[in-house]
Amino acid sequence: MTDRRFNCLWMPLVLLAGLSTGAGAQNSDTGNRPATPLMASEQKKLEEAGQLLDRLFGQLHKADNEQGAKAIEQAIWRLWAQSGSPSADALLQQATRAMSANSHPVALRILDTIVEIKPDFAEAWNKRATIYYLERQFEKSLADIDVVLDLEPRHFGALSGLGMIRRQMGDQKGALEAFRRALVIHPQQPRAKRAVKELETEFEQKI
Repeated sequence: MTDRRFNCLWMPLVLLAGLSTGAGAQNSDTGNRPATPLMASEQKKLEEAGQLLDRLFGQLHKADNEQGAKAIEQAIWRLWAQSGSPSADALLQQATRAMSANSHPVALRILDTIVEIKPDFAEAWNKRATIYYLERQFEKSLADIDVVLDLEPRHFGALSGLGMIRRQMGDQKGALEAFRRALVIHPQQPRAKRAVKELETEFEQKI
């Protein structure tokens, strides 16, 4: 979630054809030879994206105001939307459009396809967790958030989403812990800061 409706847990029409990735597709006349350099190229891109993410998270942690952090956050979301598979990335864009149009069943079908063909694509799981949250299927949302955080422990959107769900389920302690974890990674996240302040006030009133 992100601070927007569809990205606050977790941000964000091509045809649903072409589910095999460019790296995996092979020409029968040439065997494995065309695929090998492409796979190496995609791997290099993923490694470079990972290095860039590390730098961005370092900058995000040091940002001293919300405006400065916002640009860094948006850059992180853009990288999270890149899986290394053109097919999966195109499908994620379709799912995001469907979510924006409140076509949750359509978005779910697309996201189900993505996590099947690209199970290590954290943002696909995050988007599906968001839909489950909007549909108030909290247990399913929590299960997908677990996968997101296993794949990307720094996913401040998923952590904020975890806090929102825990809070709605009446687990105020769990909610506070989740929002605090999100703020360790992204100290300038407005929703998380507000939630921590509110929850801490609630706890003080109970004492």
